[in-house]
Amino acid sequence: MASGNFTIRPVTSTDLQNLITLYGHFNSTDRPLAPELAEERFSAILAQPGMTVFIGFTDETAATTATLIVIPNLTRNGASYALIENVITHADHRKRGYAGKVIQHAIAQAWKAGCYKVMLLTGSKDPATLRFYENCGFVQDKTGYQIRRQS
Repeated sequence: MASGNFTIRPVTSTDLQNLITLYGHFNSTDRPLAPELAEERFSAILAQPGMTVFIGFTDETAATTATLIVIPNLTRNGASYALIENVITHADHRKRGYAGKVIQHAIAQAWKAGCYKVMLLTGSKDPATLRFYENCGFVQDKTGYQIRRQS
């Protein structure tokens, strides 16, 4: 998908460094992955059925990304459902609508895949972030839970 000088496409095997750069703008407390582990995980992502990482470029610069996971299902007459994760925009490219465009692109792909719903979780309590997701069409009408492994 192209819009002016902004383009969205699925990542390819040459995009690992673009993703690492973008992911560096997500959680400043995360340590960078060792290069070998990053390559291994990226290869697994590329090979995972139903998983697509979309990346948005402004000109030649990776500006934003989101991951779409389409999950097969036995309820809802077999309609799949989807999860959007790792919505990240480079700090220099925020507040320009790029993340919204990549999310809308991911949602459109989920509908094309026959999904009956798309879910997105955020840990943010920032009202601007929550408003952003609502403006993307998401409604906060369910209760989400998570459990994390103790380190």
